[in-house]
Amino acid sequence: MKILFVGGNGAGTIFPNIPLAQAARNAGHEVIMTGPEVTMPAIVNSGIPAVSVTPRTIEDCRHDRQGRLVPTPANGPERNIAIGRMFGRLAASSLPGLIDLVDRWRPDLVVSNVLTYAGPLAAHHAGVPWVRFAIDIGEPLSVDLGAQSELAPELEALGLQAPPAPDFSLSVLPPSLRPLTAPPALSLRHIAYSTQVPLEPWMYTKGRRPRVLVSAGSRVTPSDHFEPLRGLVEKVGSLDVELLVATPEAVARALEPTLPASGRAGWLPVDVLAATCDLVVHHGGGNTTLSCLANGVPQVFVPSMPGLEEHGARISAHGAGRLVLPEDDTTENVAGAVEDLLTDPSYREAAGRLRDEAWRMPSAAEVVRELERSVHVHRAAVAATAAAGTV
Repeated sequence: MKILFVGGNGAGTIFPNIPLAQAARNAGHEVIMTGPEVTMPAIVNSGIPAVSVTPRTIEDCRHDRQGRLVPTPANGPERNIAIGRMFGRLAASSLPGLIDLVDRWRPDLVVSNVLTYAGPLAAHHAGVPWVRFAIDIGEPLSVDLGAQSELAPELEALGLQAPPAPDFSLSVLPPSLRPLTAPPALSLRHIAYSTQVPLEPWMYTKGRRPRVLVSAGSRVTPSDHFEPLRGLVEKVGSLDVELLVATPEAVARALEPTLPASGRAGWLPVDVLAATCDLVVHHGGGNTTLSCLANGVPQVFVPSMPGLEEHGARISAHGAGRLVLPEDDTTENVAGAVEDLLTDPSYREAAGRLRDEAWRMPSAAEVVRELERSVHVHRAAVAATAAAGTV
């Protein structure tokens, strides 16, 4: 069986897909994963065959199809619609490359990330089923509506009025954290994953002081999203903790003047480090959130962009973290939240309960069997339709 994974717009949206793609390969299936050019290193380094379908990035898609910059509202439904249109433009630029790939390679199944709207259209073009892959937290329906509006020309060209519905959905979020508005989904246990570096003993061995990891995601550069990360480092660095900063190497070099003497920064494998951490302080990105959940680590969320608050709000409501809203993002509040979570054992106990729930979810190997079943059902339906047409 040939399975096409249609990845997201950055490394953080690629990483949750990797264990399922690897499990499919281990089961003997052919696998290709696609994404924008910027995601190719993350896919290739995982050992999964990769195809770039567009040179554009989501930042490029802040401009409309005529090249005009489209301002993004600060909040509210209008912001979600604008974000959806951005992802719609990224899908439009990806679709020709995807259609060329499915015409040449002829997959039997497409697994497409939520917000990766070209995947369902390519599956429809190929006449094969598709499976929705999602976290299902902080992904409002209005984003989908914005993308659908942007993709009206592509939908019309394919004879569609709306994107085709998936055969089923997968969610890597523990069920107790899923909002009521999320679509029904088959659970998939999240396995923390990141691009690796050679390990040093301190990476997998906890020291005597509390270990706190700070991250603002993989897309930070010295010129983009850098100030929120530096602010977090300064606020946490004033405490008596072992400070680790997971960030690209160029950003780590720019952070050196801010780091305390004992602090470390660089491309650190969060999937390894999380198991040794007492706390993670981060921006609310999905992959970091999931890695902490998988390891039972309490989290302090300091979202630097609108739309990321939902992760922190839901996990905080379960007692496994603390959300610091942008208007409250002061040294006193962030440092206070860190100290509270380090000294109050109830946060780690709650994080442990969520970890245990996550580990009861079906494994990637089990879910591969569901993917196989979906293809068999689809083939049987196609054969039955063909047979009925000959009668």
